[in-house]
Amino acid sequence: MAAANYLPSEDQFLCSICLDVFTDPVTTSCGHNFCKNCITEHWDTNDQYLCPMCKEGFTLRPDLKINTFISEMVARFRQSTQQKASSSSSEQQVSKPGEVPCDVCTGTKLKALKSCLVCLVSYCETHLEPHLTTSGLKRHQLIDPVENLEGRMCTKHDKPLELFCKTDQTCVCMLCTVLDHKTHDVVPMKEGHEEKKAELEAEIQQMIQKRRLKIQEIKHSVDLSEEDADREIAEGVQVFTSLKDSVERGLNELINTIKEKQKTTEKQAEALIKELQQEISELMKRSTEVEQLSRSEDHLYLLQSVQSLNTNHPPPTKDWTEVSVRPSSYEGTVVKAVVQLEETLSKKIKKLLEAKLKRVQQYAVDVTLNPDTAHPQLILSHDRKQVNLGDVMKNLPDNPERFSACACVLGKQSFSSGRFYFEVQVKGKTEWTLGVARESINRKGIITLSPENGYWTIFLRNVNKYTACTESSVLLSLKSPPQKVGVFVDYEEGLVSFYDVDAAALIYSFTGCSFTEKLFLYLIPSYILCPSDHLSCQSELITDLSCIDLFLFKGSNAHI
Repeated sequence: MAAANYLPSEDQFLCSICLDVFTDPVTTSCGHNFCKNCITEHWDTNDQYLCPMCKEGFTLRPDLKINTFISEMVARFRQSTQQKASSSSSEQQVSKPGEVPCDVCTGTKLKALKSCLVCLVSYCETHLEPHLTTSGLKRHQLIDPVENLEGRMCTKHDKPLELFCKTDQTCVCMLCTVLDHKTHDVVPMKEGHEEKKAELEAEIQQMIQKRRLKIQEIKHSVDLSEEDADREIAEGVQVFTSLKDSVERGLNELINTIKEKQKTTEKQAEALIKELQQEISELMKRSTEVEQLSRSEDHLYLLQSVQSLNTNHPPPTKDWTEVSVRPSSYEGTVVKAVVQLEETLSKKIKKLLEAKLKRVQQYAVDVTLNPDTAHPQLILSHDRKQVNLGDVMKNLPDNPERFSACACVLGKQSFSSGRFYFEVQVKGKTEWTLGVARESINRKGIITLSPENGYWTIFLRNVNKYTACTESSVLLSLKSPPQKVGVFVDYEEGLVSFYDVDAAALIYSFTGCSFTEKLFLYLIPSYILCPSDHLSCQSELITDLSCIDLFLFKGSNAHI
């Protein structure tokens, strides 16, 4: 029974001519089997009657009969295969959206397991079977299922894309290498795949490494920020604790002063009350004596006794009419305490600002002036660290970088990240403009100074009028004219701050700035008067020729 249920493999039932399962199998005298139509057509197209397998010749054309045994075995094999395919189809998954369907299935499309690069067809498990069992189909190249197999054919020559042109970085067919890519560096697809894969992996690894380094950089920035935050918190706690102590100490001193004045008033009142009580006691004694005398009916005795009483025990003679205790005056006590507190706060604030200035001075940079940007009326020193406003327009090339209408000059160095600081000496000047500007500012014609136009500057006009060049202009109140102005920029933070270096005082800060370009030092050694007087510059009218030089400093002590 086991032998009866045994079914040979498909290879035993394949016709060597059509490579398919036998149809009406016949057997030649040499023992080989063929489909009846296949061997008949083979002999019809050939002059000799040879066996296609062993090449044995026959003088007469054999009269072939259907081999009933093999035919029955083929029938059983086909039936078994169909049952197996039916069972397999019911177990296979139906193709879902996004999955590659089988190109052979009719009706319900099953999910493809492989795609054939030779047949350009995708197969489900059932229809893939011949490619796994048939010797001729086993040589086909199978890959994981993909859509658009036609895209793997050369559109020009209709041949499979089997090679890779490294010169043009494209996939080509065999004909392409002979025609269009004859002199190019062409390699097999697999080699190109490996090289491109290695290249992509190296590129990805490089990108990963860059991002890991960026993560380290960001973490380092966070650590630095945390250190700065801890330092600021510690300093803030120290300052505010000190201020709190000063306030509490001032309050206690104020309370003690008021209490001392009140005690003095109370002591004065107690002394007067005691004196008055003593007089009252004396008067009460006298009243008792007078009452006793008044009981006597001897008038002479009364008069004589009263005279003796006034002589021996005169009554108190102090005049209390103008005597009084005035409440202590506390006028100015609180004000004086507040003034003292303000002085203490001012000293602490000054120390705080001095510490802040020292911190920003750590970012001092070396700056020089760029002669290619200087207006023709400006004169730069040999070391490019001093600028004078001359009275003659020099004949200079009008290059794109040069200011043509405003007597301005930019720094040579540019800054596009991080923090930087520099100082400008303005001692004795009555008019000037300084700050930073972005690279794309207008260099020709009228210039309006504002952050919107790429300028973050402050200026001095008319000896003592200080202004921050914002969109609406901000008048600045300074206690004293600065001798040196420090400029600090935090590019990422969007901050531009100006300091009075000697007074260690903050003059003004531009906050919330958005920097996307390179920044440069920006200077105007003298105000160029404009008819509208609207923070603009015009070359025809010039005032204040005494403002002729500005000295640049790298740090608080380093003269450049």
